[in-house]
Amino acid sequence: MKTMSKTLIPIFADQLSHGLSSLAASDPEEAVVLMMEVAHEAEHVPHHSKKLIFLFSAMRHFAKELGEAGWTVDYVEMTDADNSGDFTGEVERALKRHDISQIRVCEPSVYRVLQLVKGWEAELDIPVSITFDDRFIATKDEFADWAEGRKQFRMEYFYREMRRKTGLLMDGDKPEGGQWNFDKENRKPAKADMAFPEPLRFQPDPITQDVIEMVKTRFKTRLGNADGFFWAVTRDGALEALDYFLDHGLPSFGDYQDAMIGGESFLFHSLLSPYLNAGLLGPLEICKAVETRYLAGDAPINAAEGYIRQIIGWREYVRGIYWLEMPDYVERNHLNATRALPDFYWTGETDMECLKQSIGQTLEHAYAHHIQRLMITGNFALLIGADPHAVHEWYLSVYIDAFEWVELPNTLGMSQFGDGGLLGSKPYASSGSYINRMSDHCGSCRYKVKERVGENACPFNSLYWHFMDRNKDVLKGNNRLAMPYRNLEKMDAEVRQSLMDQAEGLLEGLNTSKAKSYI
Repeated sequence: MKTMSKTLIPIFADQLSHGLSSLAASDPEEAVVLMMEVAHEAEHVPHHSKKLIFLFSAMRHFAKELGEAGWTVDYVEMTDADNSGDFTGEVERALKRHDISQIRVCEPSVYRVLQLVKGWEAELDIPVSITFDDRFIATKDEFADWAEGRKQFRMEYFYREMRRKTGLLMDGDKPEGGQWNFDKENRKPAKADMAFPEPLRFQPDPITQDVIEMVKTRFKTRLGNADGFFWAVTRDGALEALDYFLDHGLPSFGDYQDAMIGGESFLFHSLLSPYLNAGLLGPLEICKAVETRYLAGDAPINAAEGYIRQIIGWREYVRGIYWLEMPDYVERNHLNATRALPDFYWTGETDMECLKQSIGQTLEHAYAHHIQRLMITGNFALLIGADPHAVHEWYLSVYIDAFEWVELPNTLGMSQFGDGGLLGSKPYASSGSYINRMSDHCGSCRYKVKERVGENACPFNSLYWHFMDRNKDVLKGNNRLAMPYRNLEKMDAEVRQSLMDQAEGLLEGLNTSKAKSYI
């Protein structure tokens, strides 16, 4: 008797949600779930060892859970002898292994993969349906409607619409606490003698141990040490991490979310972004849990609002930008920056303490918080004129929570101003004074943050003015940069030239030999 033909449901690494729309639209008895570890995706950029471990282990655990829930799962491991190495090849092989009448797939989050999926029907000669990804708050069409006719896109106004839509932190039709945004209260510098919660560490189980050994063998030249992996790889673990943050991090998160302390990689941050972006947690369930703590009096409004804004405001906003502007967005380079990244982005070996700390913990944990990414590694890359596409590939490679849809606008747009101000109203360029204000790094640095020229001068200082000077034709008309350009024009000619000479010397001394070998 011939077996009834079935629906093939491919699931990708950032779709690890039991309520995924392609699953919800299917009957477990009439479907085969296909999950694939493929070399093309692992090598699209040289992903950090711990990022690979997290994704592959989370995929394997998710496949196990699906099997226990009654689904037939066809799982292709990286080391399988016949692994074709790419999504299309593995779908084609699965069609030969099973009696399949159609493919049903939840819409991929990355433009490149979506185009691949859209080509399967013609290439593989089988019906393909793409289900709507309902795990976000704003649809692509909603964002496009909001953006239509606007000369500039500002997250704050979009965020207010998301607050109204979700009802989060709303008092009727007005914002809880009488204002929409409490960001001014979230810029306190931390002190080294403060008590910071240790991150919740999960012991690798046998599945994760197998993945660790595979990554050590198959990807032995990748950045980061595969040892010391502590991230959760299941929904149950992610929920435990959420509860831990609510208890130990949220109350102080708002005050110190922008702070940086030497030797402290996590402070009061939640470490939930990998779980959120991989699908183990949902945005609304996180935000409602945060709101509940605020309403119960367990967290102040600036902490709750600041955290919720990052998810329903910023995260949704950058996704909207990504889909509105792709595919050419990835190639934009408004400031015509072409420099390769310095070697120390791959080694952490630099005398600049802030970069040493931020890159060092990135290499160790595949993690750094948003200010370290924006105002340390991103700021330095911006000031030296690094190629924004190279910066994008570095961020996509090294961070455990980085998927292109969320990482690209944050990096190329906000951090590197590659989109010319579509996402952010001005370049996030800063001298050493900001770093000194928000961290303790300058006190232990070889360079002197208050010096602008000389062998002991903080490199950020002269590089900042060099950045402003070389980009004045492009940036001088920006209203938010009026003051620094007035200061530049008033600057004594000899002082100005000494700053330019100092910066030129620094730029000429940058070693970029490793860049091509990694990316």
